[in-house]
Amino acid sequence: MVKRSLQASPVGIQQAKRAFALKGWTQENLAGEVNLKTRQPIWRFFTGQPVDRQIFMEICSILDLDWREILLNPPAEFPEPGEMTKTTPLNIDGLVQQVRVQHHDTIQNQCGILQLLDINHPVMIDDIYVDVNILEEIASQQWFEIADLQNLGPDEFDRVGLGSVEQKQIPGIEAVETYSKLRVLGKPGVGKTTFLQHLAIQCNRGEFAQNQVPIFISLREFAEESRRDSEFSLFSHIREAFLTSGISNPSTLETLLQAGRILLLLDGMDEVLNQDITTVLREIRKFSEKYHRNQFVATCRTAANKLQLRGFTDVEIAPFTQAQITAFAQKWFVVLTKTTTQSGQNQSAQFIQKLDLPENWQFRQLVVTPLFLHLACWVFQGQGKFPTKRTDFYKQGLDLLLGKWDEAKGVERDDIYRGFLLPQKLRLLSQLAAVTFEQGQYFFEQRIIEQYIGDYLQNLPGATIEPEELQLESEAMLKAIEAQHGFIIERARGIFSFSYLVFQEYFTARKIVASHNLGGLEQALGGLVSHITDPHWHEVFLLTASMLRSADSLVQLMKQQIDTLVAQDPYLQEFLMWASQKSQQIPDESKMVTARAFYLALAQTPHLADRFALASTLDQGMFLDAALEKLLLEFAIDHSQDFAYVNACSEALNNILVMILDAGFYKSLQQLRDQLPSPSQNRERLEDWWQENYSAWVEKVRGTIAKYQNIQHPWQFSPEQQQVLQRYYDANQLLIDCLNSNCEITRAIRQEIEATLLLPQKELEDREWL
Repeated sequence: MVKRSLQASPVGIQQAKRAFALKGWTQENLAGEVNLKTRQPIWRFFTGQPVDRQIFMEICSILDLDWREILLNPPAEFPEPGEMTKTTPLNIDGLVQQVRVQHHDTIQNQCGILQLLDINHPVMIDDIYVDVNILEEIASQQWFEIADLQNLGPDEFDRVGLGSVEQKQIPGIEAVETYSKLRVLGKPGVGKTTFLQHLAIQCNRGEFAQNQVPIFISLREFAEESRRDSEFSLFSHIREAFLTSGISNPSTLETLLQAGRILLLLDGMDEVLNQDITTVLREIRKFSEKYHRNQFVATCRTAANKLQLRGFTDVEIAPFTQAQITAFAQKWFVVLTKTTTQSGQNQSAQFIQKLDLPENWQFRQLVVTPLFLHLACWVFQGQGKFPTKRTDFYKQGLDLLLGKWDEAKGVERDDIYRGFLLPQKLRLLSQLAAVTFEQGQYFFEQRIIEQYIGDYLQNLPGATIEPEELQLESEAMLKAIEAQHGFIIERARGIFSFSYLVFQEYFTARKIVASHNLGGLEQALGGLVSHITDPHWHEVFLLTASMLRSADSLVQLMKQQIDTLVAQDPYLQEFLMWASQKSQQIPDESKMVTARAFYLALAQTPHLADRFALASTLDQGMFLDAALEKLLLEFAIDHSQDFAYVNACSEALNNILVMILDAGFYKSLQQLRDQLPSPSQNRERLEDWWQENYSAWVEKVRGTIAKYQNIQHPWQFSPEQQQVLQRYYDANQLLIDCLNSNCEITRAIRQEIEATLLLPQKELEDREWL
């Protein structure tokens, strides 16, 4: 058997004393470094008396000494696991392979499976894992001016700090190979733990770091066990894991660590409670410095990056690229739909195809993290489409970040929310979203958002907080919102925003809907409607409509506000009257609104003529007017040097004549077509006809079209009127979107609004007397 105690030789004692003197410590200091409660073993070591084998080796390691050189009568052979000495020494490579074999099943069981949310069975990590990319620059540590970020539009919102294409990305494995001490940061749900588990499994198979032994440690569990045992020692924690794997020789772990043959994976630094975090960080620092030749990878939420680890390089997990989203979806539907591989692949293709549709851009904004991508796949699987009511999807995502995600992982967070329950947290977040969105602030300085939090706390019932305490509490609460839930994040140094624009919009809509009484709701809806011409509020309108128990009041207020946009301009009212008269030529009353929209757009911006007609089939008369409008626009272009235009004009008139049902109009336009010269005539005759007849011929065509079809009015809108009309079109489109958003609206209100869309003020007033 191997000796359980060792003692230093006289020469070794002298070497140890010199090393000890260089440290400048007392024996109490050294005892503390070795995690000893008394200094007696240190005294015994320096006096050459027997000391426990493990303590002897740790003292030597801390003093940067080779314990074999210090030892009295060192053994000629190296002991194997199991404390049996063989006749031939086992080299370090052989020891690594032997320990890998013994520890293999432990790692496989610990890291080889995932338990996905709302999935009632474990999933093999290889079946679902997608390689992640790493950002070597942490966006939240960069410097930006708030003015630079405020100029970004909503479409650019998620480029900042979310791994845009401009930021260099490298594969996760490459980052681990590059840095011996690495801390991987990331927002909630980006796959930090899964990345560490993947590393452990790859190492376990010999496909990565095959000359090292993988050790996976949940720092939360390490802290809980250490607090229970009153001993925070990573060495002891790993040694217990080795004992579980049947590795009983106490020198094995020390030998592997001294040789740099351990891949230590430390997961969830942010999950350690405040009462333990300082001790845990000190232990990681001591351990990583003492055994610096090994490979260390730790994970932590980006918001908790203030928990510095000396000697570690911080990197951040990048959001999923389109290719990674596609790869994840393919794996998800094959593994989790319980169908054939081909059927799963087909469903994943449908998922990606519908995800790319313009109306689903909000979902694309969220699914750049595995957590939300899993949720999107799960929701899509049930119905074969994304939910019309996006609020249901957002609510599930919010539930995850507000606690369900931690609850599923068994994580207990520090309570920095003054004991807030879930409804109180939602009210706080809704208040912060509403006040920032109302002021057009997508990005805000830390002091500003802390002031908003302070204002909320001060207005709580019975709140009596001193100004200094309020400042500290507001700062702590901001950090808790960021670290625990990830709703608000630091984009750059001292500059914050909601992690996703849809969350800010969702919480803003929730604040409107959550008014305590009818009067408050009416006031809130009135405030919302005042933003009807602001495109930034488009999504808030849709979310509010879908959240309301009844959206009748909202859509009525929207309709009234829209009509007032053009009510005071006689020329615009005349324009609306003309469009209404044109629409009355349509025999199908259900298409009259579409017709009004068509003619309004046709007269002002022909290239947007189908803006309001996408949902309906145009009748033959509208197609005819579109063709005539195109012909008249061609007349406005100088074709004096293009004599092939004569033939094109003749062909256009032939196509138009096919659509004309009115006999008088047909005959008049046919006669005008016959007046065109034959394109086969020589150039001189064509030039003569052009100079003598073309202008008069065009005017005859214009007059004929105006007489029979009442289009091509000489509408001359001022720049201001053009802007008003554009806002009027967009606001009506928003109203239509709300009506089609699966919100709760009574049938009578819906019919009334649909029937009165785009009508001039006189016709609206006439309808009130019917």
